[in-house]
Amino acid sequence: METKRFGFKMKLFPGFKEEYKKRHDEIWPELVQLLKNEGIGNYSIFLDEESNSLFAYQEQSGESSSQDLGTTEIVKKWWKFMADVMETNPDNSPVTVPLEQVFYMK
Repeated sequence: METKRFGFKMKLFPGFKEEYKKRHDEIWPELVQLLKNEGIGNYSIFLDEESNSLFAYQEQSGESSSQDLGTTEIVKKWWKFMADVMETNPDNSPVTVPLEQVFYMK
């Protein structure tokens, strides 16, 4: 199965860099296991402190991205846990903007 690369951006509220980092440093093992089980790996999130924009990159060998797992209880719980530090939709999912790949070097 082909691995797909997926990039998207999100928005962190001002002043929450350390809290966001802390929460991800302590990410729940059951959430990590779900992502891996769904074929999601090589997952990184970067912060542009000038704009408070988060850039996320992940590779998917399955059919789903991390943003497609909102029907699972653990993801719903994580989204609720993160809702006070970043822009979210009414269901607590992060507001995400998919990014188009315009260059790739292997």
